[in-house]
Amino acid sequence: MPEHVEVRLPDDVRLHVEAVGPADAEVTAVLLHGWTLDGRSWHRQLAALRAAFGSVRVVTYDARGHGRSSCMTLPTATLEQLGDDLAAVLDTVAPTGRVVLVGHSMGGMTIMEYAHRHPGHFASRTAGLVFVSTTAEGHAHTVYGLSPRIARLIRLAETTGAGVLARCGAWRPPRALLRALRPSIRWMLFGDRCDPTDIRLVTSAVARATLRSIGGFRASIGTQHRLDTLATLAHLPAAALVGDRDRLTPPPCAESIAAALPATELTVCPGAGHMLMMERPDKVNEALFGVLRRVLAQTPLHGF
Repeated sequence: MPEHVEVRLPDDVRLHVEAVGPADAEVTAVLLHGWTLDGRSWHRQLAALRAAFGSVRVVTYDARGHGRSSCMTLPTATLEQLGDDLAAVLDTVAPTGRVVLVGHSMGGMTIMEYAHRHPGHFASRTAGLVFVSTTAEGHAHTVYGLSPRIARLIRLAETTGAGVLARCGAWRPPRALLRALRPSIRWMLFGDRCDPTDIRLVTSAVARATLRSIGGFRASIGTQHRLDTLATLAHLPAAALVGDRDRLTPPPCAESIAAALPATELTVCPGAGHMLMMERPDKVNEALFGVLRRVLAQTPLHGF
């Protein structure tokens, strides 16, 4: 059974954290979910990791304003704050040993922000990286699988709507509305195939996200640019994965990450959309296991 931990941050936000594996593990894998989702996104990876790497500690948590974590003030609904939160989670639930950071979408951007804002902390702890359906260039490549002109109109409507939602505080989306929107959610997030249990899980996660987080994080997600930060991490074992039907972070996003990290193993999954850890769990697990094996084979870093 997972260990449940509440991490209280300096601004009194409480993060819901779950961990399995030995507290004194040599390596801890931290899995960070995407925008409007929660730690349950990784359920297929959690089961596989427990079976294959019993000596590795595995941590997931719900970002501020998501899942079972508490809401926050609107000014802290930023990727910068999420980078700070990640540093705090590591200090609390994995204070020693090496860390492999695994991020989906906004979770990947959180890792980049942590590296940018806390370079010393990052360098002293991080031994491997896995980027799943994410970007280091904001919405530069996001066209939703449509023509650029239509994409600009959709982005304008999306950002305007996000600004309205951000002012709605801790309210959560009505479940009846989300059920009605399920076909649109399926189109936006999934590729050719979608297991019904996955769309139900995603809809459930969105229903737990506060309207402030759904709207508030949109601005910094759209404007973040961290390719220069990634270029300083080229020495780390890393993997990047993307679906060729991903409408939010299409293949050029992963290709630019791989270009910044030349040793990165890039995997493009045909027919898959944005939810790769659900749509192609075997591919995500294979990439994650590969990075973990490389990290475990290394001599422990000085001081660990």
